Amino acid sequence: MAATALNQTPITFQSSTPLSSQLHSKPAPSKISLTSTLKSTKLTIKPLLRRRTRGASGARMADSAAASYANALADVAKSNDTLEQTTADLEKLEKIFAQEPVMQFFTNPTIIVEEKRKIVDEIVESAALQPYVANFLNILVDTKRIDLIKEILKEFEFAYNRFTGTETATVASVVALESQHLAQIAKSVQKMTGAKNVRIKTVIDPSLVAGFTIRYGETGSKLIDMSVKKQLEEITSQLDLGDIQLAL
Repeated sequence: MAATALNQTPITFQSSTPLSSQLHSKPAPSKISLTSTLKSTKLTIKPLLRRRTRGASGARMADSAAASYANALADVAKSNDTLEQTTADLEKLEKIFAQEPVMQFFTNPTIIVEEKRKIVDEIVESAALQPYVANFLNILVDTKRIDLIKEILKEFEFAYNRFTGTETATVASVVALESQHLAQIAKSVQKMTGAKNVRIKTVIDPSLVAGFTIRYGETGSKLIDMSVKKQLEEITSQLDLGDIQLAL
């Protein structure tokens, strides 16, 4: 159980105003302290903005809160020289929370916190997560911010990339590419971006027909499309077939 593993030194999340007034209506102290086997580290989350549920302004506030949590976690990982291990832990969480039933469970307001903590303990044990990553999950549950988990994972990747001079490239293909091909793609992205490091993520996309695409840049806005699907679209556009009826 994670509870028995967390001892000795507190990791404290703190803000300039009480977390209770920012994150939920129940009374709570301005600091949430959980114990850890790591060296003493304080995670300062600021600003922790109240999330609105509608409109573009609400979306920006949610993004700001997610970035605050992610940056706090990244700072602790960097100070403890565990950026790589923390990234690996969060990649496991990304797969777990990509499952709709998991998100539905944790965001269900009718399920009490104690039940959610039990599932967190199971996740921590099965995924072999670091103690302070377990702390982090419990804090998100306690402060009713677990709904931001996917945004936090994305923001942590941005923070990791800033700390390490890394460019992340997502390669989509119909079938899994060989490791040497992925290495060639990484070298090409590194040459184009001047990044110190390149991390490759792979996605299987049958709609491409054949070939692959490479998406990179902080927001994934840059695309290299080497797919047959793209070639077919270009051919169709050039021919401008329209609604021609073929005689049988």
